[in-house]
Amino acid sequence: MEPKEKIKERIDAMLPYLNERQTRLFLSNEALSYGWGGITLVSNLSGKSQKIIQLGIKELKKELPEASENRIRRDGAGRKREKDKQEGLEKAVLDIVESHTLGDPMRVIVWTSKSVRNIQKELQIQGFKASHELIRQLLRQNKYSLQSNRRTQEGGKHPDRDAQFQFINNKSNRFISANQPVISVDCKKKELIGNYKNNGKEWVKVQNPTEVNVYDFIDKTNGKACPYGIYDVNNNKGWVSVGTSSDTASFSVAAIRSWWENDGKISYPKAGKLYINADGGGSNGLKNRLWKSELQQFANDTGLKIHVSHLPAGTSKWNKIEHRLFSYISINWRGKPLTSLAVIIGLINGTTTETGLKVTAKLDEREYKTGIKISDDEFEKINLKRYKFHGEWNYIIRQN
Repeated sequence: MEPKEKIKERIDAMLPYLNERQTRLFLSNEALSYGWGGITLVSNLSGKSQKIIQLGIKELKKELPEASENRIRRDGAGRKREKDKQEGLEKAVLDIVESHTLGDPMRVIVWTSKSVRNIQKELQIQGFKASHELIRQLLRQNKYSLQSNRRTQEGGKHPDRDAQFQFINNKSNRFISANQPVISVDCKKKELIGNYKNNGKEWVKVQNPTEVNVYDFIDKTNGKACPYGIYDVNNNKGWVSVGTSSDTASFSVAAIRSWWENDGKISYPKAGKLYINADGGGSNGLKNRLWKSELQQFANDTGLKIHVSHLPAGTSKWNKIEHRLFSYISINWRGKPLTSLAVIIGLINGTTTETGLKVTAKLDEREYKTGIKISDDEFEKINLKRYKFHGEWNYIIRQN
């Protein structure tokens, strides 16, 4: 029996060049060649419904009248697609799974922990009618895949984890509806600057690979680059401040300030508040007093009401910035040695996607001191209001 990988390669190579009828006949022939279970296999590999493949098999077996030479479909074929008959169906499906989405920062695909049957029930409540197969097709078309069990546990599971993600999703939707900015922030892993191996492959002349250092010992002259990212959820735009100092709360808020001054206040001229989604640890962690102190100064300088929500412990890969921005940066510079800050900035600036992602990178050469402590008296002066629902995760900082 032919390996599934070979069938997948053949399908991916052929489908872009086939019209509708040719696709139907090609896939049905693949299913027949495979034998028992071929229809299900080919449907899963191609993303096409089993009904299409079964129809092609009937055509191959002459059970249906053949299409004329100048027609792709049989006479009378070609019903309007269900998703086109129900305006807003596709968006409704994506909205349902949005708050239940996981992502790996090194991959483009995302996983959904929401079952097809549960999605169908929620669609029915909203007045939509969709079969299980249609929902699967819509998810596949939008690069979703059903997660495996090992993806559901990224550390200890807090009992209110899902409720926190629903809280973030609902609040984000309210902000976006009011044309107020929602940003996802995080620090990407530090990168060695120099002629070091960078994972991944790129197209080069045969037997002419780029030569890099054998060992990844840090070059004290070049040091490391520290990219802190801001992802504008509504506008699908990324901003990355590339630092050469330490990843501190001062550096993190400076990056947010830089985004606001150069992009945020231009994109949102009537903004009176800002919603920040951040991990629970690191320089923007929920227990980091300096983070809140720096946000207080930012609120004082801009007049913005700063809303913050932290992701529960062990869910950092669920942060939108991971699979909406950082994963694409990693893809764009794969296989390329990050020999200088200029190269790093250039590769980040050159990151784009088919969905229109735009990224801006700026160098931040300031030195940020480590070990800064915020005293109890200083902390008491922060105009901080905590939500009743997990105030350690969700809070507002207003101008003093």
